[in-house]
Amino acid sequence: MSQVVQHPRKLPQQLRDLYAPVQLELDDVEDILRDQLTSDHSFVDRLVKHGFRLGGKRMRPALVLLSGKACGELCREHLILAATVEMIHTATLIHDDVLDEAAIRRHLDTVNARWDNETSILLGDYLFSKAICMVSSLDSSFANGAVSEATRAMCEGELRQVQSRGNFDLGEGEYLDIIADKTAALCSCCCRLGSHFAGAEPELCETLARFGRYLGIAFQIVDDLLDVLGDEHTTGKSLGTDLLKQKATLPLIRLLSQLDGRQRPDVLAILSRSDNHKPEALRPWFADSGALSYARSKADWFAGRAIDELDSVPDVPAREALRQLVDFVISRKQ
Repeated sequence: MSQVVQHPRKLPQQLRDLYAPVQLELDDVEDILRDQLTSDHSFVDRLVKHGFRLGGKRMRPALVLLSGKACGELCREHLILAATVEMIHTATLIHDDVLDEAAIRRHLDTVNARWDNETSILLGDYLFSKAICMVSSLDSSFANGAVSEATRAMCEGELRQVQSRGNFDLGEGEYLDIIADKTAALCSCCCRLGSHFAGAEPELCETLARFGRYLGIAFQIVDDLLDVLGDEHTTGKSLGTDLLKQKATLPLIRLLSQLDGRQRPDVLAILSRSDNHKPEALRPWFADSGALSYARSKADWFAGRAIDELDSVPDVPAREALRQLVDFVISRKQ
């Protein structure tokens, strides 16, 4: 007999408050996840439960539900799709931890740290498969197409980022294209699905899809800033992995663009080191160049674009919750 899945760590009060318009439906989504994420095989069951606990903010399910509620009434399809996108998101986190060799997430051992990389990859694949089964159960070509396209874009974005490691000539435009795929595509998909299944007109669906895209880009820029500036105790996950893996994120791209011919070799020498003290070594460079404030201003700009898209959304509590979610994303410390 499979054990009951324990609820993941408690959501911050700020998130519980802004999810209030869809809290009952989010509880139903949690029940669906509990039912789905079990196995009769004890080892698989234990892995799936651990992976479930690595989930955190439930932002993607909330985007499905809030977008739907902003446009009309929620239905069973919303609940299934909200659970589906959370499974996809969790699968990508588990795979990301392998790529980054991360040891901690949500204050817990990552799957690769507690078990190994092979187990992590297979568990991520398992969750992707479960997600496919769930969305297929709706017998909706629209849902299948939207989820499939978002997943393709996410994988393509991750592949492009892997290929760009160590490429310190990567431009800001290409960086933004990469994160628009690897992070923002799923957020956009969530909003498109939520509004579509609430019966919204195509134009409003596209408006909310753009909202999700801008929100996702802002989210990833803040994530990249936290990797440089964050505190592991607060964030609950391994930090400094971007620099360790020589990923050209926006803070680093901006820093390198501000260096003259004499300074650039010094920074590149730090980046080429094999130790894990790169964030400390680069912190003065980031501060002097204004790279961190520049990245923060870009995150704020995309957040502003997201909020602008809400102007044409009906003035209901769910719309206000979406606006507050933008504020949360920009101000978060974890």
